[in-house]
Amino acid sequence: MPQSLILGAVVIIICILSNKITSRFGIPMLLAFILLGMLFGSEGLFQIAFDDFPFAENICTLALICIMFYGGFGTRWDIARPVAAKAALLSSAGTILTAGITGLFCHLVLHFSLIEGLLIGAVLCSTDAASVFYVLRSRSLSLQYNTDSLLEVESGSNDPFAYTLTLILLSIMQSGSALSARGVLTLAAAQLGFGLLTGALIALAARWFLQFLTFEVNGFDAVFMLAVALLSYALPTYIGGNGYLSAYLVGIILGNSPMPNKKGLV
Repeated sequence: MPQSLILGAVVIIICILSNKITSRFGIPMLLAFILLGMLFGSEGLFQIAFDDFPFAENICTLALICIMFYGGFGTRWDIARPVAAKAALLSSAGTILTAGITGLFCHLVLHFSLIEGLLIGAVLCSTDAASVFYVLRSRSLSLQYNTDSLLEVESGSNDPFAYTLTLILLSIMQSGSALSARGVLTLAAAQLGFGLLTGALIALAARWFLQFLTFEVNGFDAVFMLAVALLSYALPTYIGGNGYLSAYLVGIILGNSPMPNKKGLV
């Protein structure tokens, strides 16, 4: 445990210091994380072996919940509303089209099976929300024709579609050709429907709580908001919905609602 904590502390400090370099050139700090992973990984200089995939999945899921919720919380709906329809089209049809093109390339050129190629396409097809949010917000970029808002909403909303597409393809791989078109539509409808409905209900309940709840201790509002973010993912996921879509929707609703200490929460 002490060795793991030392290693973790050193990596976190290096990541924070690297922010000074990446922000100066407008480069996403994610690239620094990738380089550190390559440096410390099994093929890198330090050759640290790591193959605990369930643990990695849990850590990545927790991080993505925070990214999705924060992305929604920092989105100004009055600016995003005019581009919402375009963003929805890009995040749904655009994601499926990207996954299909990538899947066909993997099948025809790299000689994967078609379903394996489509799965690779589904994994790669979403825009990295953390990088988009970081570049646009850290540099305070304001692009013509509300393109910055379009990119933010699209990058935040395409992860749920990519996740749903990945689940569908995995279900087809596990069941062979037994999964019918009706089964695919049912799975997609449950993912999107439960995600949207649960997210809306959690957001409305949290907003109601914030109207009557007074936090006597500094920081409790942030702890409360973190709990809401975790619940907004966990509850719809438990009943078969898309937790990432729910977390993003809850972030948008709460981020555009009046509440005390919003700047501190952001």
